[in-house]
Amino acid sequence: MTRHFLRDDDLSPAEQAEILDLALELKRGRFALRPLEGPQTVAVIFDKSSTRTRVSFAVGIADLGGSPLIISTANSQLGGKETASDTARVLERQVAAIVWRTYGQAGLEEMAFGTTVPVINALSDDFHPCQLLADLLTIREHRGDLAGQTLVFLGDGACNMGQSYLLAGATAGMHVRIASPAGYTPTDAVVADATAIAGRTGGSVTLFEDPLEAVVGVDVVITDTWVSMGKEEEKSTRLSDLGHYRVDAAMMALAKPGAHFLHCLPADRGYEVTADVIDGPQSIIWDEAENRLHAQKALLVWLLAQNTASH
Repeated sequence: MTRHFLRDDDLSPAEQAEILDLALELKRGRFALRPLEGPQTVAVIFDKSSTRTRVSFAVGIADLGGSPLIISTANSQLGGKETASDTARVLERQVAAIVWRTYGQAGLEEMAFGTTVPVINALSDDFHPCQLLADLLTIREHRGDLAGQTLVFLGDGACNMGQSYLLAGATAGMHVRIASPAGYTPTDAVVADATAIAGRTGGSVTLFEDPLEAVVGVDVVITDTWVSMGKEEEKSTRLSDLGHYRVDAAMMALAKPGAHFLHCLPADRGYEVTADVIDGPQSIIWDEAENRLHAQKALLVWLLAQNTASH
């Protein structure tokens, strides 16, 4: 059976750790593994604009010996005349894997159903699992073992980053806190899934409304833009609702001494985070951005190996 990566809990704790180990190896020896030598092609499909996702996948596929085929849905039949499943049936005969940055999670699930090559969620409205692999890799590099670390995500907990932190953090055995106002909380289903995973890994899941209470004593402070793509018409309301979740120096001072700051970027400086924090000594956002490359390469290597073993 073909393995896909559509949401963070598609990986077991052992599998997640294996991929992070491999990412560290590939960071030390960038061209050590070439499973796409040939070159084989990987389709990388974009419904949304992108900087880090596009660059890291294109460069990573090339590093692995392959050729990235960048497809814009605006210039293809996907989402217009053709269904995701029909597109997948065409692509699987010509490419080694399919990467898709899209809106609805249901489209990814349709793409993956019955498809014989790995399908990777490069971002959806519900989850951002590739970013989480990079974030966990960054935390591990700077703070050591993930299990037992406490992180807090501040702001829109219902966004893809907040929900992915719940699942991926729980899988890693971390203590995950989400601080968000009413109306911006993660879905009950995702909270339930993360809580169940944490019960098996020794982690925990806690929801807060008060950001000052949530940030006390944590190892890692995280936020994301309050106005994601597709939410622009809600900007004024969101800025009003989320204003007191801004990460500033006073907020960071409540965390554990030496705590680190993460942001997946792009950042709206002055809104969800102040410049002195994002550019300050506790910020590890540039390592985080680079680690998209290494984590995604490791994911591709791992998925391709799983696919080979199952066929």
